[in-house]
Amino acid sequence: MIASATLACAAGLLLAFMGLLWFASAEVQQSIVTESWLYLLLFTLAILLTAAISYVGTRSLASSLMALEVGLLNFKDNDFSVSIPVTGDKQLQALANLFNDSAQTLRKERQYIYQRELLLDKVIQSSPNVMLLLDDEQRVIYANDAARHLFYGGLRVEGMKLDVLLEGGSAELISALNNPKDGLFSLTDNADDDAQTWHLSRGQFLLNGQFHHLILLKQMTRELNRQEVAVWKKVIRIISHELNNSVAPIASMVNSGRMITKDLNDPKLQLIFDTIEDRTSHLSQFIFNYARFAKLPLPSKSKVDWQTLTAQLKQHYQFELLGERPTTEVYFDLIQMEQVLLNLLKNAHESGSEVSKVTLEIKQANQPNSPQELCIEVKDAGSGMSADVLKQALLPFYSTKQSGTGLGLPLCREIIESHDGRISLHNRDEKGLCVSVWLPQ
Repeated sequence: MIASATLACAAGLLLAFMGLLWFASAEVQQSIVTESWLYLLLFTLAILLTAAISYVGTRSLASSLMALEVGLLNFKDNDFSVSIPVTGDKQLQALANLFNDSAQTLRKERQYIYQRELLLDKVIQSSPNVMLLLDDEQRVIYANDAARHLFYGGLRVEGMKLDVLLEGGSAELISALNNPKDGLFSLTDNADDDAQTWHLSRGQFLLNGQFHHLILLKQMTRELNRQEVAVWKKVIRIISHELNNSVAPIASMVNSGRMITKDLNDPKLQLIFDTIEDRTSHLSQFIFNYARFAKLPLPSKSKVDWQTLTAQLKQHYQFELLGERPTTEVYFDLIQMEQVLLNLLKNAHESGSEVSKVTLEIKQANQPNSPQELCIEVKDAGSGMSADVLKQALLPFYSTKQSGTGLGLPLCREIIESHDGRISLHNRDEKGLCVSVWLPQ
C-alpha cells in the first residue's frame, strides 16, 4: 500500500513537471533546465514525504491485517485460543470483534466435542463388547480394552495387521474374522471351561475418502444356561413319563375298541378310532422328540469310516462332497454324529437353497500351539439367518418354523459339546449359511 501511494505521487509529479515544461515560456523553461538540481531535490522530498505519510496512515491497518492473518493461521492449525486487538477505524474494529466472537464459539464447540469424545471413549473402553476398527489394508486403527485383552494380552494393537494379530489364535476366531459376514461361534479359554458363544457383526463407512471396517464381537448372554437347561430336561422327563403313561393305555383301548366293534361296520365309529389313533401317534412322536433331547446318552465312541458315513448321509439328503475325506483315524459316536449331520443337511435343504449348492466338507484344522481338530462344514445357498435369529439359533425351544420344536440345533449343540467340540454359524459372503462343527482328534 505504501509503495502504491509513493508510485502514484511520483507519477503525478512527473506529469505536472512535464506539463510545466510543455506550456511554460522559453524563459521559464531555461530557468528549469538551469536549476534542475533544485527540482530534483523537491521531487525527492515529495516522494519521501508521501512515503512517510502513507506509512503513518496505514500502520494501524497493516497491524490489524497482520493480527488477522496470524489468527487465521492459528485457526488453520486447529488453535482457537488466539484473540486479536480491537483497534483502527469502525470497519477494522467490527472485523476484529467478529473474529474474536468466532474464536470463542469455536473454543466452546471444541471443548464440547472433546468432552463428548472423552465420554464416548470411556464408554467404549468400559464395554465388554470387543471393538476393532480397521482400514482398507486390514490394519488396526482403533481397539478398545476388551479387544486388546482378547487378542494381545491387554497390550496396544493399533497399527498391527489383522492377520498378525490373529497369529496363534483359535481356529474358530480366525475363521469367524476371515469371514466377511456376520456369524455366531464359540470360544474356549481353557480346557476345563465351558465354551463361550460370541456374535460377530460387521460395519463399513467412508471417512476422509477411505473405507473403514468396524468389527464388533458380543459375548452372548445365555438365556438358558447349563443349570436352566438341566431343569428343563428334568421337567421334560417328568412330563414325558406322565404323558406316556396316559398315551399307552389310550392306544391300547383304541385297538381293543376296534376289535370289539369290527362287526358293526359303522363309518362314524371308525372315524373316531382313526382320529384318536392319529392324535395319540402324533403325541407319542412329539414326546419322543423332546425326550430325546432330555435323555441324551453319553457318546459311545468308535472309529469312523468316512466312506460309509457319507454314503449313508446321501441316502437321506443329497450334497456335494468337497475335498478329500480325512485319512487320520477319528473316533466319535456314529449314531449321534450322523444325527447331527442329518439335521444340518435337512436345514440346508429347507433353507431355500438349490440342492446342487448344498455342500459338505471334512478337513483338518491344525493351529499352532493347539491340539489337532477336525472341522466339518455344511454350506448352502439359501437365505441365511438374520442377526436376531443368529443370536437365538442355539437356544432350546426357539424355532422360526411353524411346525418346528426348536430342538434341532440345540440337540446338535448338546451332541457336539458332549464330544468336547463346538459349533458355529456364519452367513456366507454371497448368500447362504455355513455351519462349522469342530471336533478334537
